[in-house]
Amino acid sequence: MGFLKSEKIWMNGALIPWDEAKVHVGSHAIHYASSVFEGIRCYSTPSGRAVFRLPAHLQRLYDSAKVYRMEIPVPISELTAAVLETVSANGMNACYIRPFAFRGYGSLGLNPAHCPIEVAVMVWEWGQYLGDGALSDGVDVCVSSWNRMAPNTLPAMAKTAANYMNSQLIKMEALADGYAEGIALDSDGFVSEGSGENVFLVRHETLYTPALTSSILPGITRDSVIKIARRLGLPVVEQRVPRELLYLADELFFTGTAVEITPIRSVDRITAGCGKRGPVTQAIQNAFFDVIQGRVPDEFNWLTFVHDHGESSALRGRRSNAG
Repeated sequence: MGFLKSEKIWMNGALIPWDEAKVHVGSHAIHYASSVFEGIRCYSTPSGRAVFRLPAHLQRLYDSAKVYRMEIPVPISELTAAVLETVSANGMNACYIRPFAFRGYGSLGLNPAHCPIEVAVMVWEWGQYLGDGALSDGVDVCVSSWNRMAPNTLPAMAKTAANYMNSQLIKMEALADGYAEGIALDSDGFVSEGSGENVFLVRHETLYTPALTSSILPGITRDSVIKIARRLGLPVVEQRVPRELLYLADELFFTGTAVEITPIRSVDRITAGCGKRGPVTQAIQNAFFDVIQGRVPDEFNWLTFVHDHGESSALRGRRSNAG
């Protein structure tokens, strides 16, 4: 999967050229992984460009920072405007958005108290994370030999760079063994999540997903799927999920900003359900994409529309309420 850079990055209060967004080699984040980040998507809709659940994503960013005693130096309202400005400045109709905050250069000891906190927003074009056809055909995954963090070690509810060292081990192992992705278990041996995705399974017309106590990130797409499922009349259960239920599920799928809603067709070479996208997964997919692509009214109020430079606030308000 290639990486296509965009023209501008918002960094510490200003838009600058992509290649000029640099940090000092002594930055605390480089040595100790002291950064928090988000992954957000902007979609092209008939009413214009729209960012999916921007307030929820940015609130999680500030929550993650709070856990690590990081005082983000810009208010959430300013970072919200920065995200929209960065998308607009790069002229993108659909893109992936990465706002993040990190401890910069100040001292090289473990204590980060004297390191400044820097903030940036990047955007770039990103298609299907797990490959072309994944949304319809599904992917083959394995149960990883790497577990998720145990409680009271690293906080799983915070979206931090440090946690993604664990994710890299899960992902690299899966790819090396010929799978598209890996699913990790928690420290007690119950299903946790993928390297960068939450997991859902369907069993006897009920939707199951691991609870927050299974060392998972509280995914924004995960929350969206729960809301959609309940709107469709599907029972949703958040609980501990034993590994073997992955093999016995009628349907399985991943959720996340990058993967959106991606079916799982096999786990450890054991076929999941009928081995292709199932009817419940497809119904949830359809309802999800109907909202984010602007085909139905946005009854959940999930879309924040991107305005062009110079567009009036009144027009922005009308577009935001267009549904």
